[in-house]
Amino acid sequence: MSDAPPAMRPDPRTVLASAELARAFALAVFAATFGGSAIRGAAGDVTYATILTGLCLLGGAMLVTRRREVEILHLAPTTLVLFVVWAGASVLWSTDALRSGTGWASLLGVSFLGIVVGHVRDAHQSVRALGDVLRWLLAASLVLEILSGILWDTPIPFLGIQGDIARLGPVQGLFGSRNDLGVVTVVALLTFLVEWRTRSVRPATSAASVILAALLAVLSGSPTVLIVAVVTALAAAALTLVRALPPRRRRAAQVGLGLSVAVFSTVAWAQRLAIAAALDGRAELTLRTDLWGGILRLSDDRPVVGFGWFGPWDPAAAPFSTLNFALGQQHASALNAPLDVLLQLGWVGLVVFLFLCALALARSWLVAGERRSVVHTWAPLTLVVLLTVSLFESSVLSGPGLLLLVLCAVRAGQSRSWRERLERRSEPFGGPASTQGGRESGG
Repeated sequence: MSDAPPAMRPDPRTVLASAELARAFALAVFAATFGGSAIRGAAGDVTYATILTGLCLLGGAMLVTRRREVEILHLAPTTLVLFVVWAGASVLWSTDALRSGTGWASLLGVSFLGIVVGHVRDAHQSVRALGDVLRWLLAASLVLEILSGILWDTPIPFLGIQGDIARLGPVQGLFGSRNDLGVVTVVALLTFLVEWRTRSVRPATSAASVILAALLAVLSGSPTVLIVAVVTALAAAALTLVRALPPRRRRAAQVGLGLSVAVFSTVAWAQRLAIAAALDGRAELTLRTDLWGGILRLSDDRPVVGFGWFGPWDPAAAPFSTLNFALGQQHASALNAPLDVLLQLGWVGLVVFLFLCALALARSWLVAGERRSVVHTWAPLTLVVLLTVSLFESSVLSGPGLLLLVLCAVRAGQSRSWRERLERRSEPFGGPASTQGGRESGG
């Protein structure tokens, strides 16, 4: 059989710019990041890194093909760029340049994937892709837990599954730990509820998805799930009230709400030990107190620039090996994202990180308050989940937590950016700027 004539061969540029590839890319990115623990357990770190590298190369090709649609000024929020650049610069003064460089490459890769997804998929399409992936991963997690704990009655070590579902948990699923599973179930519940409100999937699918996520949230036995769920529910109620207000009263309500959140955040930070005690018990409180105290003492040696970016801790690298040895424990993170950033990037990095989170939350919240479609509530409420979890875990600094943070920041920056306002002022007739944020559908 002869080769197809040139006119019938698909143009690579057409394929790279197609909506079908964009959807497949978003699904692959969410599956790779949320399934990262299972991939590393089953095939190793090199395989996982290869998958992310391949996705980054494909994402770069897609952006190049779509370069007329994606403006460089709108590619990523300034705060995100500053954070990634500062983390990269920290390799120069890191205690272990090779391991630090590897950690920074992971930060850069996951952040880039979040940026690409934010530009090739709109808000509704992103939520839809995430919902599909989480449905499959949670269903697979439940099936494997049943196989391990009931039918086989044996753990699955390479996946981190202990097989305790017959004793009603805690279960870990495909996510490595009960706390990671707990956070994923909260994000999944939020995503499934947004799908239900926007009628993205059939009602039966929405109901089954919500039940599945709720069941695994209970079985995870994660001590942080309850407080994250309560805080997110309160934020959802506040956002619903804001959206119901007439526009003339909305600004005053937003200002008052912002001040209340600032006060609440300050109190929560000041009482983080008491909250940890209520959630995890006295033994866990002592562990966290010792760890956080050790981090604060160690960070005094390099208060401004930190010890260099590593992301998740490498037990063989200083200062983590020193800290774990002094405490007689084996920690893989600071169990607190701001303290982790302080230790690794100093006060400079911490200020940039906090500004990145606060600006993303404020922008996405304002967008959700102004636009009618329920899908716009997903970004601010997801950020509420991530920032609440960051008080007790460092998962927002890597993997799926980082991907969602970047995606939400990019999505918010597309609609409420200083660049957009600058472009509006530069329009000769006051017309709207031609940006992706302006093109994105309000529904």
